Amino acid sequence: MNLTLKPAVLRWARERAGLDAAALAKKVGLTVARIHGWENSGELRFKQAEKLAQVTHTPFGYLYLATPPVETLPVPDFRTVADTEVLSPSPELLDVLDEAQRRQDWFRDYLVTRGAEPLAFVGSLDLKTTPQRAAARIAAHLGLTTELRAQSRLWEDALRLEVERIEDSGVLVMRSGIVGNNTHRPLDVDEFRGFALADRYAPLIFLNAKDAKGAQMFTLMHELVHLWLGLTGVSNLTETYAPARETEQFCNAVAAEILVPENELVEKWKIGRGRTDVLPWLAGHFKVSSLVLLRRLHDLKHLGWDEFLQRYRQEEARFVQLAAKQAGGGDFYRTQRSRSGERFAKALIESTLEGRTPYRDAMRLLGISKLSTFNQFARELEFFV
Repeated sequence: MNLTLKPAVLRWARERAGLDAAALAKKVGLTVARIHGWENSGELRFKQAEKLAQVTHTPFGYLYLATPPVETLPVPDFRTVADTEVLSPSPELLDVLDEAQRRQDWFRDYLVTRGAEPLAFVGSLDLKTTPQRAAARIAAHLGLTTELRAQSRLWEDALRLEVERIEDSGVLVMRSGIVGNNTHRPLDVDEFRGFALADRYAPLIFLNAKDAKGAQMFTLMHELVHLWLGLTGVSNLTETYAPARETEQFCNAVAAEILVPENELVEKWKIGRGRTDVLPWLAGHFKVSSLVLLRRLHDLKHLGWDEFLQRYRQEEARFVQLAAKQAGGGDFYRTQRSRSGERFAKALIESTLEGRTPYRDAMRLLGISKLSTFNQFARELEFFV
């Protein structure tokens, strides 16, 4: 069956997926000339259109539109690049958001049917609160301390401890560097570092696990502040500053005070400022990236602007290399805990084993296709299956 579609829509589908004609040709098993032919005439076979939709992760019905659709995020967008709003979200970001919202919807219904009470802290802050007071309230409520992180030998252990404290407060925390369990669909740190979905019953934080651990720690706290403000949104935290956005400036300031309290940093700076390895030394203690530390030192007037910029650019280059080397893979079931969030996964598996949630629905929400994998994941979470 032959189709005649709009060339502009076919080009849009390819560009939306970040593919040039050669890359698309390779994915669909055709020549570059054939791809150019589609985009000039709009003529292709039905099976080819299906393949195009599949490899570009485009809803098939979109290919029949007369003009390319304008896609926007279904939640507020706080991302900026060079002070300019970021438009045209990638299919990966859209799909990750959709998955997170479906999980949140399920978990909210699960809690409500069990008679859970709404969480008082969601929306309990406003922008009139000083960052110092807001940080103190959040840290006290969750038991978040620098000492808790400093005692962790590994950065992953420190991050895991913070995630556990936050999940214990009622927040769902999910960390992944890919869409679902599809390793061929990585997430782009430059596009977004995390997002928060505010809800009185099932608030949710998603972290882009492609980021370095120290950066994830800052994003975790930034998104946590979003929830305390009761504000949903996607962030990218360019250079740990957020120009021209009051909400992001506030969230950054509070996150920085939680992770690097002013009084502790002043004391540590007095002790270590003469060290040649002062930034790694401070980063190891506070378990945050050196970029966050430089920002704090500048904000507290321990570094002038010129010295801040010089050091920041040096650390930024090293930071990019560190994030790129961050290993993926590892144990599937351990990774699955992070991707789905342990609090969510345990509730879903419990509901499934009780017969309240169909296995089909549970496996789809977890991104698991085999029953044997689901059962083994349940055993890893200490369920008897």
